[in-house]
Amino acid sequence: MTIQRRTLLGMCAALALPVHAQVTDFSDAINKAGRQRMLSQRMVKAYLALGLQVKATEAARVLDQSMALFDRQLVELKSFAPNPQIKDVYGQLEGQWSALKSLLVGSAPSAANAVKLLPQDASVLALANTGTQQLEQAYGKPTGKLVNVAGRQRMLSQRMAKYYLALTWGVDGSAAAGEIEKARSEFAQALDLLRNASEATGEIRQELALADAQWVLFGAALNAKPSATGASNVFAASENLLTVMDKVTNLYSKVGKG
Repeated sequence: MTIQRRTLLGMCAALALPVHAQVTDFSDAINKAGRQRMLSQRMVKAYLALGLQVKATEAARVLDQSMALFDRQLVELKSFAPNPQIKDVYGQLEGQWSALKSLLVGSAPSAANAVKLLPQDASVLALANTGTQQLEQAYGKPTGKLVNVAGRQRMLSQRMAKYYLALTWGVDGSAAAGEIEKARSEFAQALDLLRNASEATGEIRQELALADAQWVLFGAALNAKPSATGASNVFAASENLLTVMDKVTNLYSKVGKG
């Protein structure tokens, strides 16, 4: 079936994502720029779930609402871009996003199309990451790095799930296992950095304790042999971990405003 666009409101409710008319400051910009990285992986994860017929209703909602949020945040970030270099990156991202979007919609998911999605989402991810790094550098404050790192955890949660579903569907299996292990290592190291940061408030440490618990559950799901049941468990666990890490990122973003 043709995938239809849905409203942004459902995703905002599911992840408690903040809704702003525009980027308010550098902390907000780094947060939203980093969220674009996550969305690039989350959309493809949802596409793969639809192809596998795993949590299909939820996957369709996640895909449609993630696309709507990516579109909106891209407009905001282009408008906020504080220098020509960053503006140019978001101009390039707009083109790569258009190409990715054309692969995500318009026809029923297929393994042949999924093979094309992975290199294209890599291009979107690379540019989104460049924009985030540039905004962090332009900000020039320690909290900018923490917002960036916390935000990157959101992306890694979706990246691991994406590759697990790719393994389950037999898409790019030669690279998927290695990418999962690389992301797992990066995620664990970043949790330590965020937990030990002097800027971590009591509320942040409390949320990171919840993240630790979700991380254990997600890791157990990832360890299961790829199957439809495993893919369903990984999809759900990745959404739960994403919710917690999005809150941690938002909290670090608030610290940056202080």
